[in-house]
Amino acid sequence: MNRKSCLLALFMPPHFMSQLTLLSGGLLLATGLWLAAVCSAQAQTTSALTTSDGTYVIKDDRVIDLRSGVEWLRCSVGQRFSDGTCTGEVLRLSQDEAAEAVRIANQELGGLWRLPTREELEYLVCPACEPPKINQSVFPGTVTEPYWTGQKNWISPKNIWSINFMTGHSYGRFFPYQRLAVRLVRDR
Repeated sequence: MNRKSCLLALFMPPHFMSQLTLLSGGLLLATGLWLAAVCSAQAQTTSALTTSDGTYVIKDDRVIDLRSGVEWLRCSVGQRFSDGTCTGEVLRLSQDEAAEAVRIANQELGGLWRLPTREELEYLVCPACEPPKINQSVFPGTVTEPYWTGQKNWISPKNIWSINFMTGHSYGRFFPYQRLAVRLVRDR
């Protein structure tokens, strides 16, 4: 299959759902969370599109932010890009599980995917948009809740920064074991 059409997806078999409340994040990965690359059967588009405001260049399941110069996966972890949109359920991961998703993405999709910095994720906020506070034509299927960054809060180092796409605000109050949505990025 063409690796360019692959997206990272995370699957949890139904028979493991009842075990979630009994397990810590590390045990959950070891016993129930399957990580796999899901490849779309056909390429979505063949040429790049630039948004009308000149902020993004879109190509298939990826988008380049011209302000920060980074490349994003258009879908959140757990979703699959198909026919111009993101389908499937957005998964909420702890920081340890997000690190495992990054490792799998690097292996399956190539490149050096990672969690975004606070500033990179803030660039995606669209203050004029209704919730979710993001350009839905560029990032379809984004949920109206916090997304992880890979950045510790310098005031309270036990906490990690997040960006909430319901409000568009940054928060440095989440602990690494809490579960938030994830969007992956890489440098160009």
